[in-house]
Amino acid sequence: MKTSQNPNHPVLGSSIKVDPIRSKAAIENIKKILMHQPRNYCLFTLGINTAFRANELLSIQIEQVNHLKAGGEIDLKQKKTKAYRRVKINKTALAALKFWLKDSDRVDGPLFYSQKGTVLTVPSVTRLVKGWCADVGLKGNYGSHTLRKTWGYWQYKNQTPIPVLMEAFGHANQQQTLAYLGIQTKEISQIYNLEL
Repeated sequence: MKTSQNPNHPVLGSSIKVDPIRSKAAIENIKKILMHQPRNYCLFTLGINTAFRANELLSIQIEQVNHLKAGGEIDLKQKKTKAYRRVKINKTALAALKFWLKDSDRVDGPLFYSQKGTVLTVPSVTRLVKGWCADVGLKGNYGSHTLRKTWGYWQYKNQTPIPVLMEAFGHANQQQTLAYLGIQTKEISQIYNLEL
């Protein structure tokens, strides 16, 4: 028996590029929408305040974050590279974690779990992110990587050097980082407007 294939599924070996959220107003609007959904608010806020991939966010256990303080670190093994990466948690991410932990009735297990009690999946996160972006009127292609890309995009806009971002993302070269962040030729050309 042959199963039908999803016509929207990418061809094997190809990739789909998703966009970062390039509007601070859109970020704030998504947070407002999620204020009554503590788990989703925490997932979104933690995602855009760290360089964690979606599968890394979903691997976080409650015990790893239950007693964190601002400036504390989460040390996670990256599924893609198998290396451990330590990420410092800022005040915004910590507040989102506390907001979710206060609402959650669990003291151990996965931080981000579904209504069925199992850990969320990356496809679930993709659907959530697409929905949040659509709800605030964003046009473009969004998915689970949008959270990580948004962190990087705003780091770049805050003038974090590309080599530093390249290291944070684990990219092989600077062109890969620029392409990953969706930095457009127009944005690069604008840096030449500075007159000294």
